[in-house]
Amino acid sequence: MDSAGFSMKLWPPSLSTRLMLVERMTKNLITPSILSRKYGLLSKEEAEEDAKQIEALAFDSANQHFDKEPDGDGSSAVQLYAKESSKLMLEVIKRGPQTKESAEGIVSEKVKASDETTIFDISKGRRDFLSAEEASELLKPLSEPGNNYKRICFSNRSFGVDAAKIAGPILSSLKDQLTEVDLSDFVAGRPEEEALEVMEIFSSALDACDLRYLDLSNNALGEKGIRAFGALLKSQKNLEELYLMNDGISEEAAQAVCGLIPSTDKLRILHFHNNMTGDEGALAISKLVKHSPALEDFRCSSTRVGSEGGVALSQALGECRNLKKVDLRDNMFGVEAGIALSKVLSIFSGLTEIYLSYLNLEDEGSIALANVLKESAPSLEVLEMDGNDITAKAAPALAACIAAKQFLTTLKLGENELKDEGAILIAKALEDGHGQLTEVDMSTNAIRRAGARCLAQAVVNKPGFKVLNINGNFISDEGIDEVKDIFKNSLHVLGPLDDNDPEGEDYDEEADEGGDNENDLETRLKDLDIKQEE
Repeated sequence: MDSAGFSMKLWPPSLSTRLMLVERMTKNLITPSILSRKYGLLSKEEAEEDAKQIEALAFDSANQHFDKEPDGDGSSAVQLYAKESSKLMLEVIKRGPQTKESAEGIVSEKVKASDETTIFDISKGRRDFLSAEEASELLKPLSEPGNNYKRICFSNRSFGVDAAKIAGPILSSLKDQLTEVDLSDFVAGRPEEEALEVMEIFSSALDACDLRYLDLSNNALGEKGIRAFGALLKSQKNLEELYLMNDGISEEAAQAVCGLIPSTDKLRILHFHNNMTGDEGALAISKLVKHSPALEDFRCSSTRVGSEGGVALSQALGECRNLKKVDLRDNMFGVEAGIALSKVLSIFSGLTEIYLSYLNLEDEGSIALANVLKESAPSLEVLEMDGNDITAKAAPALAACIAAKQFLTTLKLGENELKDEGAILIAKALEDGHGQLTEVDMSTNAIRRAGARCLAQAVVNKPGFKVLNINGNFISDEGIDEVKDIFKNSLHVLGPLDDNDPEGEDYDEEADEGGDNENDLETRLKDLDIKQEE
């Protein structure tokens, strides 16, 4: 490789470099200084948001500069990137902290102005069938000489063949500048034959675009639709985000996706929600996942995947060490797939959100996952395990895991069978720390008075806490009154209780009137150590 070819690597910066800059700017924005004493110190949340916007705007400016000097070595773009970041950061510091009610800040205004010149979005108009004349008028800005549109969104408008023939040449003329394309829900209501022809026209027009983002969701693609987009998919070697949700992705369609896309080395986000994938389709997707080492956000929820497919997906995720968000909800994994997933979880050190609801994990699978999560994912913020037939047997392992996750904001364990024994242990795990907690869902768990009281006491004084859901349980009228009294100064935090059944199964009227049994239960569990299940 010659020196000129090597020097081109100065720009663009890698994703890790960009994230490192955001982290560094965030730290600078929350560090006390002479300027912060004068203008005020930003909160960490506001600083993080400002830092992300600063970096995005600086990157966009530098990237435009680089595009104008394609033969350069990229050093001038790097210098501009750093200069713009520093300038905008100083402006934010001088702006100072803002309340939600205050006007948009310097960065937001500049990002918005920048977005207006780079994003072409027709999705917010009325949902209708586009005629050729309407398409010609609507897409006119894309034909203007010197436009700088990099991102287009045609969602929510239904293109027929005539309108597609208008759009095709226009899109083809933008091949060298487009980086993000959203064609979700763009053939709604069209007959299959016409929809497939429209897809082929768009695919041909966008063939060879060097995209970073592609959304083909909500188009009932099936295998035929995937193959209609074959030219476009075959030309994508640098995709970072791919969305194929609610597309009727069957086993054959999933295999087609994997066979058409030549490379997923840079893929960070992959969403397959609400498809007919099944086990065989999951096996195909697992091959794609296995070759996506940069994956950070994987969603394969509501895809009819059973145990075999769940095991394959879990093993494939073991190649994705950068995962931050995993959503596998509403599949038929079962215990075996749950255990397979637990064997790879420990490598996801940056995991912040995990959604495992309605997977038939039962106690065995849930315990395996909780035990591994306890020792990994230190920054976990969201843990959802609703509807998994979890009983009090798994509660010690879950409680130990929850106690270790001090950055949790959302905990959902609804529609299980934890009962009072489990609820009290979960409550105890939440008592200390957990200052960022905003939501706890323990609905439909056969919880009675003692469990409800402990949960309420555990979260009532958490700063920023928003909702406790204990609906659908067996809490006595006296228990409801106790809980409401605990939240007397913040009743809005207590979720609805209209599905509570004070006379539910296992209800002992005499015991509840005296309260002895429940108080005894609470006393027996109060000093129980939270430890992992052996």
